[in-house]
Amino acid sequence: MVTKDFWVLLAMVLYFIAMLSIGFAYSKRSNSSAKQYFAGGRGVGPWLTALSAEASDMSGWLLMGLPGLAYFTGAADAMWTAIGLAIGTYLNWRLVARRLRRYSVVAGDAITVPDFFSKRFHDKKNVISTIAALIILIFFCVYVGSCFVTVGKLFSTLFGWDYHLTMVVGAAVVFAYTLIGGYLSVVVTDFIQGMLMFFALAVVFIGSIVSVGGVDNTVTFLRGIPGFLDGTHLATPVLNSMGEQIVRDGKAVFGAPTDYGIITIISMLAWGLGYFGMPQVLVRFLSIRSSEEIRKSRIIATTWCVISLACGVCIGLAGRAMMPTQFGTQAAAENIFIVIAQALLPSFICGIVVSGIFAASMSSSSSYLIIGASAVGENIYRGVINRKATDKQVMMVARTTLLVMFLFGIFLAFDQNSSIFQVVSYAWAGLGASFGPLMLLSLYWRRTNKYGAIAGMLGGTATVLIWHNLIKPLGGVFAIYELLPAFIISLLLIVVVSLLTPAPEDSVLYEFDHYLDDPADRKVDDDLVAAEIQAAEERSQI
Repeated sequence: MVTKDFWVLLAMVLYFIAMLSIGFAYSKRSNSSAKQYFAGGRGVGPWLTALSAEASDMSGWLLMGLPGLAYFTGAADAMWTAIGLAIGTYLNWRLVARRLRRYSVVAGDAITVPDFFSKRFHDKKNVISTIAALIILIFFCVYVGSCFVTVGKLFSTLFGWDYHLTMVVGAAVVFAYTLIGGYLSVVVTDFIQGMLMFFALAVVFIGSIVSVGGVDNTVTFLRGIPGFLDGTHLATPVLNSMGEQIVRDGKAVFGAPTDYGIITIISMLAWGLGYFGMPQVLVRFLSIRSSEEIRKSRIIATTWCVISLACGVCIGLAGRAMMPTQFGTQAAAENIFIVIAQALLPSFICGIVVSGIFAASMSSSSSYLIIGASAVGENIYRGVINRKATDKQVMMVARTTLLVMFLFGIFLAFDQNSSIFQVVSYAWAGLGASFGPLMLLSLYWRRTNKYGAIAGMLGGTATVLIWHNLIKPLGGVFAIYELLPAFIISLLLIVVVSLLTPAPEDSVLYEFDHYLDDPADRKVDDDLVAAEIQAAEERSQI
């Protein structure tokens, strides 16, 4: 007799084969040049751009971290975080996408985020791009580790297999197709994975509600847990000496709920600020076929994001009603999506649905790997070490970087008790505070200069590290999410340092004043524009 595990595994193996096939299919085209490998030759359509951006952004955090948070402490944390992310998604597409796509072309045809910052400020020594590349490398290694944790938990929960072995094997699959296929394979697989994630969330959410007996029964049960559905209070699981929730008479024990005040709500909403500095999303803006297609992508991305986040939160809440004593810690509760899928779905369908978790991890980790590799290859190796490097040499360095990030991610993921939500929140804060304020001011404030850019990036990174490790443990008002104070400090540093140092060169200001011009509406040709820029540069050198 064929076991249930066989059908689940078969569905997942077929999925793996499909993803690797895409990598091979795009390998020849992606390896034709560095621009193709890192940005798809700026030829990606609106649907691929939108869904690949969201899938790479959300990762396994959406299917495991967010439901786990809702399951363990109730609606407040998960709900306000989701609202902040939904708002941030829309604002990022609305405020940044079109401007970045156009400015990146004017600023020397930049194809990576560090490359854009460097060319935006005419940093000929590439100090800005080097700092940005190092920040990306540091925090993306943490991100990659969180994705590998997701993979290990998935297979350990599904089949009872060894966490470490399956984590390494799953990570190797991601590494293989990223190494072979480059950006285009990442975007196409992200699109497929985004669709699969959406399907998986919808199916598991509906199934969990039905299994509990409908919305009314679910709400009635959850209202019996103090503060569980209250957006201004946080449910408080009572823990034993081992750090696990106490179960008494077949019921999970909760204490009096804790207040969830306005400072905490603002702190959770601040998650949305991170979008302005997320390289895995920003690079999609750089690579879209035309800035005129941004509006369509914005509608697709925002719709996907809102529905998916709502399903993720509700799966965690419904999961508590369905399996009230199943998980004793938040880290364990991050398996709720997998366990519900196993309990409710036919084996083969379950395999397809839980492939959504692997899909999320693959889409995110592949994006982190390719962006980290491009940052080192393009911005450090070709930008600083060997300015005459060929595309072949740059891609060799990039692939070496992929290997280093892959190995470091495995090292970080070896602790199977890691909380995906906590790991992701740390890296999200680091990238959001380092690049978010600079991205906004680069696109909207002409007085921003390279000295302010450097101060903002370093200040944002340092504040996240100091606040998270030294200030946040003090509690009280200091317990807010480190992204908020770090974002504000980075913003202030850019403004203050830019005003205290020399104004940007005339050529930089000229590009800023004209980057939004529609080439079809210009009354001068490209040669005249180039001549004007050259003249501005010569004046700035006198």
